[in-house]
Amino acid sequence: MTEPAPTTVNVDDVPEEEYLEGEHWGHAYKVLTPSIPRAGHLGVNMTRLPPGRTACPFHYHQKEDEVFFILSGRGWLRYGEQLSELRPGDCVSCPAGTGKAHQIANPFDEDLVYLAIGPNDDHEVCVYPDSNKVMVRSLKRVGYFEKVSYMDGEPDQPKIFELIEEQKR
Repeated sequence: MTEPAPTTVNVDDVPEEEYLEGEHWGHAYKVLTPSIPRAGHLGVNMTRLPPGRTACPFHYHQKEDEVFFILSGRGWLRYGEQLSELRPGDCVSCPAGTGKAHQIANPFDEDLVYLAIGPNDDHEVCVYPDSNKVMVRSLKRVGYFEKVSYMDGEPDQPKIFELIEEQKR
């Protein structure tokens, strides 16, 4: 048997990482495209969603399209105002920039396993309408925005004029 190419992995050889929080949040996943962050833009994770859990809050992306392909088990998709049951073979497309949020949950007694496919854009902005949070990946922050006027917090005299005067000295 020949060695696989350095960009090839077998799902059985990939360690599973688990993130669980409380009784209803969290999942386990395997990164199936470990070479992508260095050499490409598209990633694939195999996600295992245990019974009674959802992987993440209801959210939508500004830049990243996402696709989910159901491998085994059953679940429910919340997409905008619509709820629909998921089963093996279903492929869910969640285009970016639409303002339509999505979330997958597993209310059943067996694991739901699916592929999560999408880019990992360094400049992604993700919005969580149920909690009014916003994630700005380039700032490495999730938080709440407060609406202010454009000039709020700016000094009467812009700092550039002070810097120009210092430069002249």
